[in-house]
Amino acid sequence: MAGRFAPRPTRTTVRGGEVAVPAGVPRQATAPARVRRWVPDGPLDLSLVLGPLRRGPADPTFRATRDGSVWRAARTPAGPGTLRVHGYDGEVRAEAWGPGAEWLLEQLPELLGAADEPDAFVPRHRVVALARHRRPGLRLTRTGLVLESLIPSVLEQKVTTDEAYRAWRLLVRRFGEPAPGPAGTGERPMRVMPAPRTWALIPSWEWHRAGVDDKRASTILRAVRVAARLEQAVGMPAVEARARLEVVPGIGPWTSAEVVQRSHGAADAVTVGDLHLPGIVGWALAGDRHADDAEMLRLLEPYAGQRHRAARLILLSGSVPARRAPKMPRVDIGLL
Repeated sequence: MAGRFAPRPTRTTVRGGEVAVPAGVPRQATAPARVRRWVPDGPLDLSLVLGPLRRGPADPTFRATRDGSVWRAARTPAGPGTLRVHGYDGEVRAEAWGPGAEWLLEQLPELLGAADEPDAFVPRHRVVALARHRRPGLRLTRTGLVLESLIPSVLEQKVTTDEAYRAWRLLVRRFGEPAPGPAGTGERPMRVMPAPRTWALIPSWEWHRAGVDDKRASTILRAVRVAARLEQAVGMPAVEARARLEVVPGIGPWTSAEVVQRSHGAADAVTVGDLHLPGIVGWALAGDRHADDAEMLRLLEPYAGQRHRAARLILLSGSVPARRAPKMPRVDIGLL
């Protein structure tokens, strides 16, 4: 039953329990503050929908548990909150804790792609059609939050993903606050990312220890100083939101696209300026592993209005050219 929450006979489900908490969290601390049930209008794969919000396997703001639940700690307009989402038998059950609990539950349908229109997508290539057929539960998330996607996207500029994930993990663990509810306790507590003022007060040596150079750190500092204005971009069309983001020095088309893909669920915000994506798209659609941004955009023209979805399906297809060059070198400036 692909994409429809095939049940998993875990100890939790067999014994009738409803909350499987992350590792190290005491069972007695699992009473939810808010609960909401929601039924999607079609197939829904939680891992595919919420996966783009995860910044590495050890992201302290995101966790997936063995029972199929997804936990997410976020800083909402109402304050920090923790959300646990679990799908079973065609229904989504969500539980939330903290001051931001009500906001998280209110935004649940959009977070899970209710505002997305996957049926509007028409595959034009066999590889895309097959990827879509194999993953009917793919929808584009809309978080309604800008800064939580902007800061890790800035950290990913011009470095390897491992370096960016490490920086995000260290900074959030060091300066974030415990996630409300059971996820914020135990051996591996989840964390809510720092507030804008906290980001602004991080000492320069802490950025250095996390491996973040002055250019990326300065971009984040400029962004958090106008955090309120950037968060207002959620109410704008994706194109206008990107324009507002790019007013901040250090934020260009690559970063703004990565942000609105998550904050707005922007189906057409294809990432330009990526090191690998043009070659992957070129290989999948035309057998051209050396395609540049211009060629990638030309190949994606048939998907105008849905170019990000097309690129996402291509990435999910596994049609990737074999590596012929060494990996990008990793330089940990924290060791210098």
